[in-house]
Amino acid sequence: MLPLPPDVARDLPALLDRALAEDVGDGDVTTEATIPAGTRATARFLLKEDGVVAGLAVAERVFEAVDPDLAVAWTAADGDPLEAGTVFGEVTGRARSILVAERLALNLMQRMGGVATAAARFAEAARPATVLDTRKTAPGLRALDKWAVRLGGAANHRTGLYDMVLVKDNHVAAAGGVRAAAEAVDRHLRETGRDVPVEIEARTLDEVDAVLAAHADGLRVDRVLLDNFARPAPEGGVDTAPLAAAVERVGGRIQTEASGNVTLDTVGAVARTGVDFVSTGALTHSVRALDVSLKVVLDGA
Repeated sequence: MLPLPPDVARDLPALLDRALAEDVGDGDVTTEATIPAGTRATARFLLKEDGVVAGLAVAERVFEAVDPDLAVAWTAADGDPLEAGTVFGEVTGRARSILVAERLALNLMQRMGGVATAAARFAEAARPATVLDTRKTAPGLRALDKWAVRLGGAANHRTGLYDMVLVKDNHVAAAGGVRAAAEAVDRHLRETGRDVPVEIEARTLDEVDAVLAAHADGLRVDRVLLDNFARPAPEGGVDTAPLAAAVERVGGRIQTEASGNVTLDTVGAVARTGVDFVSTGALTHSVRALDVSLKVVLDGA
């Protein structure tokens, strides 16, 4: 069976239990009515558009949860870029079991494949900057969404609210300014003994200067988030001059991350300003599912 990352392995059993209960309930009445109990079949996975396949290991667990006797075989691996028309795996066994598992397996593979494909396209367009995801994931599917981002060649930002300090505009406003927020974060980390990275958002060059001053004074600041410094241009596209000025102002003293107005069409221009990272919720919050189908053929047909 294909391996899973530790976080996915931890979360997946409960997710599958909930998803199968939601979909199957007390039985697939259509399958039970139309398919004799002893019927055996083979079903083949077909990619119907170019893209990065993802979720193969997850689909295996779906079939296993429905019927441990189903046999799954792949001719591709998670993260492989494939062309439309490629048959990349099959499942064999009881036809009823295959049909019960089909929709959940495809739902997860299609979403993960869509995320991985988007991540691959963004990562290629943004080189040498690193593309990051955000917390704009489907509730309950964060581990899968973030794994799919990695499979596509982009990288993960923080997993949740617990593994990184990210001081956003609302935190700055509530704390009384960038400096006050930076001091509060540094004090909290010292008092609690927590050791997590610290990033502070800046929306103006004055705020960039405040972040840099905090860092120069020994406060814990690892990265500045340059939010909406890349702005829509009147003639179309994006005006990156303000972002380039901010990156120059930072001068490599801390890491830089750009966010806001980042699309597949603009990410290259944003990356060329010299930022270290470009983050975008587009990898997960509104991604289009990859078109994957599962076609059943009865054994002996």
